Amino acid sequence: MDWKLIEDKSWSSLEQQFGWVREMNTVPQDTRYHAEGNVAVHTRMVLEALQQSAAYQSLSALEKEIVWAAALLHDVEKRSTSVDEGEGRVSAKGHARKGEYTARTILYRDCPAPFHIREQIASLVRYHGLPVWLMEKPDSVKKLCEASLRVDTSLLKMLSEADVRGRICDDKKELLEAVELFEIFCREQDCWNKPREFATNYARFHYFHTEGGYIDYIPHEQFKCEVTMLSGLPGMGKDYYIQSSGMDMLVVSLDAIRRKHKLSSTDKSANGWVVQTAKEEARTYLRKGQDFVWNATNITRQMRAQLIDLFVDYGAKVKIVYLEQPYHIWRQQNKSREYALPESVLDKMLDKLEVPLLTEAHEVVYHVV
Repeated sequence: MDWKLIEDKSWSSLEQQFGWVREMNTVPQDTRYHAEGNVAVHTRMVLEALQQSAAYQSLSALEKEIVWAAALLHDVEKRSTSVDEGEGRVSAKGHARKGEYTARTILYRDCPAPFHIREQIASLVRYHGLPVWLMEKPDSVKKLCEASLRVDTSLLKMLSEADVRGRICDDKKELLEAVELFEIFCREQDCWNKPREFATNYARFHYFHTEGGYIDYIPHEQFKCEVTMLSGLPGMGKDYYIQSSGMDMLVVSLDAIRRKHKLSSTDKSANGWVVQTAKEEARTYLRKGQDFVWNATNITRQMRAQLIDLFVDYGAKVKIVYLEQPYHIWRQQNKSREYALPESVLDKMLDKLEVPLLTEAHEVVYHVV
């Protein structure tokens, strides 16, 4: 596959084409950790360090593009998270997490990338600091295994090393040692250059949803029913998916409840009541051990987690089906819907989209066109 973010990778070309690159010139950094200067200076140094790396030179053309794009975007949201604490002290807490959302939006709307490429880049942005700080995490093994299900850990190490080399700081040697230890740790946990494998999908789910769980434990599978949770932005075709897939199952639909009671989807004051009504309907099916579809947007991890906990408490197996269409088709489909949403509402929802992860449910399916 031949995909490129941009053909001309000169900094002047990047500044000319992307407003978010130009903004890097105005974002200061903490002088203790980034004596080289602002985010633009740092990002240029990271890109140079990356391209000079022997490991980078050995990659395929597509892999080079993926890690290069991640390096360009890795600090994109320092612009919105940086706080001047005085005396040269600047913090940018949460910039990697917010940067993931921004990278996803850019690579979906502005510079379309194939789904698996986009999500790899967005995930690299999200985890770019992990190799340095991994051993300080409360549950480093679980955090590492989660990351390995989203990113190629060898590319993550490459990006993190370039991030360290592309700065001026007193602790560079210690940071580079931490990056090398990251590779050793990945190899020990059998997730270097590959995802951490689990014996079954349920074993994976159990590990990530059990505090202090044993990573190789294989739980007995005995489910009372199956819940299919749809996930996707409004207008992605969830109703059509149910109709066309031949799913002979009961459906709990938040939109159906709103229409029945003549409530607008943009009426935030009614949302709580709608969700509680849907949950009561779901509980009825769960008590009877009946399979059903939960049809709603479910675009954030927190939103899905609350529901999955409910379903699992009743002994259900949970399958998430994520649906996505190309940006221009999605917008067209929304306009042609009987209950179309305003463009501004769609933009806000896109900005907070979290694509379902394999760790979230017993099974996750990506139905991406």
